[in-house]
Amino acid sequence: MSDDRILYDLRGHVAVITINRPAVLNALDMETLAALDAAVSRAEADPAARVLLFTGAGEKAFVAGGDIADLNARTGLPHYLELGERLHTVFRRIETLDKPTVAAVNGWALGGGTELLLCIDIRVAAKSARFGLPEITLGLFPGAGGSQRLMRQISPCKARELMFMGGRLTADDAERIGLLNKVVPDADLMAEAMAMAEAIAQKSPLVLKLLKRALVDGDEMPLRAALRHEQAMIGLVLDSADAHEGCTAFLEKRPAQFKGA
Repeated sequence: MSDDRILYDLRGHVAVITINRPAVLNALDMETLAALDAAVSRAEADPAARVLLFTGAGEKAFVAGGDIADLNARTGLPHYLELGERLHTVFRRIETLDKPTVAAVNGWALGGGTELLLCIDIRVAAKSARFGLPEITLGLFPGAGGSQRLMRQISPCKARELMFMGGRLTADDAERIGLLNKVVPDADLMAEAMAMAEAIAQKSPLVLKLLKRALVDGDEMPLRAALRHEQAMIGLVLDSADAHEGCTAFLEKRPAQFKGA
């Protein structure tokens, strides 16, 4: 991409999106968020990109959080209308994307880094990675969705502890409370994350799209309505060639050849 704050690399069917500000631990500011949004748009529009993999440049950080100097220069209404609006729009877009997403977490994922992680489907972390929402120690609180998403993804009492106290979690602790899928040795991080992304990319992109819609939509519905929605979505899947290819391949004891139709 023209803006080197975000690097974009299509590896087979996996779009690798790297937040590239290692000098400031990949902190997020307006320009970086705009470039991130553009990278997500590029992957969303490219049928060859079936899975998005997010990581950070360098060895120290995934995303260390927001740019504190930038935050300190802001006041309420401009923040709400500018940085806050941009953060919520980009993060929500990643969260609701029709294509599956994977995170390869290298190093620090604090504040906005943890909040970004909460929007990503599958999360693999290096053993050295560290997590947390330390905003309270700055006289702030999580404002990029963390105060809402964390409560919905882990134990509410644990979520409150992390936000009220501003403490940090090791990768093993984050996995234990359900924030991560897997913790791996630092040297194996990208290989493990890519292996998971590539395995997902072998599945039907059409069925993954409809499954993600069922998951995202259903999460915001009462159970009765969500089950009805699932029933309708699986009906759509059964109209696809991929569903019948998958079943036929199983019966014929051969690998399925999904075409996304």
